[in-house]
Amino acid sequence: MEERFLSEGSRGSEVEHDTRLRPENFQEYIGQKRVVENVELMVKSALKRNAAMDHALLSGPPGLGKTSLAMLIAKNIGSELHVISGPAIEKKGDLAAVLTNLAPRDVLFIDEIHRMHISVEEILYSAMEDYRLDILIGQGASARTMQIDLVPFTLVGATTRSGLLSNPLRDRFMAHLHFDYYDAEELSQIISNNAKKMSMQMEDQAKSEIAKRSRGTPRIANRILRRVRDFALVQNHAVVQFEDVQKALKLLDIDSLGLDSMDRKILSVIRNYYQNGPVGIDALSATLGEDKQTIEEVYEPYLLKEGLLLRTPRGRTLSEKAIDHIN
Repeated sequence: MEERFLSEGSRGSEVEHDTRLRPENFQEYIGQKRVVENVELMVKSALKRNAAMDHALLSGPPGLGKTSLAMLIAKNIGSELHVISGPAIEKKGDLAAVLTNLAPRDVLFIDEIHRMHISVEEILYSAMEDYRLDILIGQGASARTMQIDLVPFTLVGATTRSGLLSNPLRDRFMAHLHFDYYDAEELSQIISNNAKKMSMQMEDQAKSEIAKRSRGTPRIANRILRRVRDFALVQNHAVVQFEDVQKALKLLDIDSLGLDSMDRKILSVIRNYYQNGPVGIDALSATLGEDKQTIEEVYEPYLLKEGLLLRTPRGRTLSEKAIDHIN
């Protein structure tokens, strides 16, 4: 067993590990039951109609499996998945080039779709509704509109902040599906499944400890799992033990609530610089030297969910739970 573990751990890159750890079918997809049931129904309907699946908007914090679900949609429809990022689309022509190169029933996945520029976003309206591109050529009185027909396709948009999407774009999605944080039992099952894919043997207590400290997020659970694997390899442990997980988490600087050094820094800054708050996001961002969008989208959701941080009309304040944890 130890030799298998060693060879498996050293094979390929982290990207390859990410791909191998993704669910291969809807039955293997743990958690988000209502979301998966809706998507599976839409896929089966599309197959029976021999048509493209309806457009879907996936919202929720990062790392909860939105990309994995988009991959399953394309796989089950039997089409190709095209992945682009909203901020990377700078001009209308960039998006038009992607749309005109889609094959029938292909799936276009736009991550961070709320960060697309409004001028680029506008060409999606006719593309989503009528499978047509309306492109304005020229300026002033000589301007004219050129129409380009598109093949039927499925747009899957992913966003961490659905409220920032414009109403015209949001209304063109036939399904709005929200992802919630996972509970410890679901994460423990994901860790168990992925440990098998990595040919790892683990104690149940070790799996539970990783699940408890993964912030309700599979992506973080998988990241911790890989570091625990590294620790066990170096220690020549064929079976990952609870003590291996504890030592690996200590090296990663992840505490008992799953907070990392940046989480604790946010809480400490509010405590020490602003007397527990309230403090505005701009002031907090400047003090931390961190982009405010990163604070709002990456760190705040979990701190709010755990009741460590409170949002008030005057700014962010610490809860009693946060003060006790810092102390």
